[in-house]
Amino acid sequence: MVVINESGKLKATLTGEMYTSPSVFQLEKKHIFSESWIFVGYEYEVKEPGEFIRTKVEHENIMVVRGKDDVLRAFFNVCRHRGATLCSADTGKAGIFRCPYHSWSYGLDGTLLGVPNTSECKEQLVKNEQYGLEPVHLQLWHGMIWLNLSEHPKPIEQQIDAQMIERFGNLETFARYGLENLRVAHREEYEVDANWKIIIENFQECYHCSAIHPELTETLPEFRSGIGTQNGIGTGAKFNESYQAFSISGKGNRARLKDLLPEDDRTYYGITILPLVFINLTPDHLIIHRSIPINAHKTKVICDWLFDPAEMAKSDFDPSDAVELFHRVNLQDFEACQWCQENMGSKAYRKGGLLVPVEQHVSRFYDYVLEAIQLPENEKGIF
Repeated sequence: MVVINESGKLKATLTGEMYTSPSVFQLEKKHIFSESWIFVGYEYEVKEPGEFIRTKVEHENIMVVRGKDDVLRAFFNVCRHRGATLCSADTGKAGIFRCPYHSWSYGLDGTLLGVPNTSECKEQLVKNEQYGLEPVHLQLWHGMIWLNLSEHPKPIEQQIDAQMIERFGNLETFARYGLENLRVAHREEYEVDANWKIIIENFQECYHCSAIHPELTETLPEFRSGIGTQNGIGTGAKFNESYQAFSISGKGNRARLKDLLPEDDRTYYGITILPLVFINLTPDHLIIHRSIPINAHKTKVICDWLFDPAEMAKSDFDPSDAVELFHRVNLQDFEACQWCQENMGSKAYRKGGLLVPVEQHVSRFYDYVLEAIQLPENEKGIF
């Protein structure tokens, strides 16, 4: 556990080495990313039989495909013959998958169908289930596709629902936003020169909001206090009294998401789903971030803005006003994360830093990381 100092008013951060060490990053890959459910896309992207998306989890090449039986499956995108990549397109529709190297072919359910010019062993190969595509564990959660590389993953509810209950005290609050019915109207991708943990920490606290987020604090004035929506169970932030929408201008005429309650009106909620996802709830759209750790010093972040398809179908639909607000917040946050990463290797930060009371809930994230990677006590950065 991260230790509280004797005064009880300060807590320790992790040590600087936790954000720079390749060996720590390898432990995180092994014990966190490869053991957790990782968000990779949306069910609507693979709605029809034969539709597929290609993705990567922990540098593994994976494809998600809808079978002829309407079942959604995931496979390593690796030919069982000589290891060639089967599918090079990021999205598409196929009847079978044929290896471009030696033309071995596989069905949408991963079954090996054909091995040309191998009459002497063809029957032995095709009838043996072990030569089909290697499956990857897949589960759906509110229309999101999650993959898990571990051999025996825990049910996804143990990872995600537990965090939702911790955040809201129930599962109903999030469910009424109807994520499974929404569609991506805009996507931004960011390359951030910072360790993934710095990005997670930043999103979890609002101590920095008044210093670097003028547009956000204008929209959500209570954020100027340093207390964000993740500081307490079920807390949300109300919009500026003159604002009608979560947008750069505060204006907006989109309808409220259909299953929301009156108390959800003009309210923002921020949610972290460990290890790598942020979800932002607003009355007329959702914003979802997924972090992809590249190495100890670099993280890719994909940010989606999702809206009701009925709104998107309107001739005057324009998400740019809403997009611009959080795009600016993202740029501000990621620049701040890079300020920190630059000095994680400094002698001045060998023992780490401090959390003041308003941000001490972040220490639970430190406990999560330390428990997962099982570092010896003398490497945990006790203040």
